[in-house]
Amino acid sequence: MALSMRPTGWFQIGWSADLQAGDVMPLRYFGHDLVAYRTQSGRLVVLDAYCEHLGAHLGHGGSVCGDDIQCPFHGWQWSPEGRNTCIPYQKATNRVRRIGTWTTAERDGIMYIWHDVEGGEPQYDVPSIFELFPDSGPASDYHDLSEAGRFETAELAIHPQYAAENGVDFAHFKYVHRADEIPTVVAREFGEYDFRTQLSLNFKRRGADGELETVEGRTFASLLGLGLGFSFADGVGGICALTAVTPVDDEHSILRFSAWASKEDGEDDSRVAKRQRSAIGQVKADVAIWEHQRYTEPPGLATAEAAGFRDIRKWARRFYPEGHLGHGAAEQTAGTDELQAEFA
Repeated sequence: MALSMRPTGWFQIGWSADLQAGDVMPLRYFGHDLVAYRTQSGRLVVLDAYCEHLGAHLGHGGSVCGDDIQCPFHGWQWSPEGRNTCIPYQKATNRVRRIGTWTTAERDGIMYIWHDVEGGEPQYDVPSIFELFPDSGPASDYHDLSEAGRFETAELAIHPQYAAENGVDFAHFKYVHRADEIPTVVAREFGEYDFRTQLSLNFKRRGADGELETVEGRTFASLLGLGLGFSFADGVGGICALTAVTPVDDEHSILRFSAWASKEDGEDDSRVAKRQRSAIGQVKADVAIWEHQRYTEPPGLATAEAAGFRDIRKWARRFYPEGHLGHGAAEQTAGTDELQAEFA
């Protein structure tokens, strides 16, 4: 049984620092060949990849001219709105042909695109991670995102829903992340487009005197659609993190993880990087499971976890447009309803 790999929502396509003014980058997401470029004024633009003249790929050899991108084949230029603005060997432009455009956003040094198989406009905005969690503090309380706080996989057989369901899967912390105990679910709330949860998890660390001490840890998470999982964890310093899964085609996705470390007194760069590597190590442990996982519907659940999985799968349906759920959609819906009846 397979879920569609093309849900509606915002998805990460990279980090802002990797695309400077005048840069051009070929991309492939949701089964589409795309081109991203940054205008000379700094605007992020994403278009369908192929020139409407004779089909050259703008991401391979294309160049930026002001706000437009120039085709490497014959020099035709195209605007951020996909309109032809220049044919260098004639005065008139081609007013009929247009290149498909993608809505973009940038927050906290992350580049996003909006995806909707039916071509709809964005239904919600991308927030700053530092505005989501009142206890996290503002961006000024955190170090800038550096290479040490970034992780990106190759194309893997991972579905965005796997990461989304992590938000209700409290039991895996002990077995995948080697937590000392299974966390306590403090709060769980489903909104129209977001899902919020809070977990309490105590862990042990060795103090300055060499003795083990128990530290109370908290994790707040906010899932926005199926592609973006924001979180804030505190214990020994704070970490704000984004787990983003973006489908490449109908079988593969790229997972990116960003970890912002809080500024702590007396902490040098090596200690900051160590905390970031620790956070990345946690998501790598998840990836090791997800890349070999098979989506199971209906799942065979323990009573204690059934309500969470039932609720998140029901909530997630809104991001799969009718007719695009993928093979076995009817069985998935029926199976979830049966599960709801069983554990209601």
